[in-house]
Amino acid sequence: MALLKEISSSVEDTYNIAKDFAKNLKINDVVSFFGNLGAGKTTFIKGLLEGLNYTSSEVNSPTFTYLNIYDTKINIFHFDVYRLKNSNNFLDMGFDEYFSMDGICLIEWADIIEDILPKKRYNITINHISDKKREISIEKNI
Repeated sequence: MALLKEISSSVEDTYNIAKDFAKNLKINDVVSFFGNLGAGKTTFIKGLLEGLNYTSSEVNSPTFTYLNIYDTKINIFHFDVYRLKNSNNFLDMGFDEYFSMDGICLIEWADIIEDILPKKRYNITINHISDKKREISIEKNI
């Protein structure tokens, strides 16, 4: 079910879209991110975390560690699975347990593990339109 399709013309636009979206999130939600390298997935996540009252400037993509945990009112589990070959790698590390650990899971490069993601989740797709413009689509799978 499509919730939103919007054009972002700047980093600030992306932040604001993400901050607004954050109001929808609750414990045990999974948010899957899709988009090419440099599309703005991490930028969106920074805005989303700000919307969840996480104020640290140290939000970055956990490309080499796979997981960052941000302590807010609700724990945020931020995955970047870009370096994984497939979903079996994710399962082997026990990361699937985070889907039900009373937090919110944010997963960059979710297409790599899409076959094991919970059916009920949000999908956010960010596509380049131009150097500064992005199309942001948010869908809710039920």
